[in-house]
Amino acid sequence: MPMIEEIDVAELQTRIASGEKIRLIDVRTQAEWDQGIIENGEFMPLDTVPAHLDEFSNDVTNIIYCRSGMRSAQACMFLEEHAGITAINVKGGIIAWHHSGGAVIRP
Repeated sequence: MPMIEEIDVAELQTRIASGEKIRLIDVRTQAEWDQGIIENGEFMPLDTVPAHLDEFSNDVTNIIYCRSGMRSAQACMFLEEHAGITAINVKGGIIAWHHSGGAVIRP
């Protein structure tokens, strides 16, 4: 099983602020998505990730989040194992983001 890279929300905020080319993917459910997202988050429920493999590239920094970091870790592992795509998991997910003062917006 591959090891996945993880970053905390402070690192995510730093990367966003730096202008790094990031693809921020939210793998939560529709109901969770509707409650609020991290700005520029792209909706891709975990169970749909396999259908989107051809849309991923290592030419951007793929950062994946969910509610707490568990489903996004699964997505990162799946992408690495099945497509050789490097993806970074956000530890603590949107819960940690919100608790750190990060903005949560309505999609």
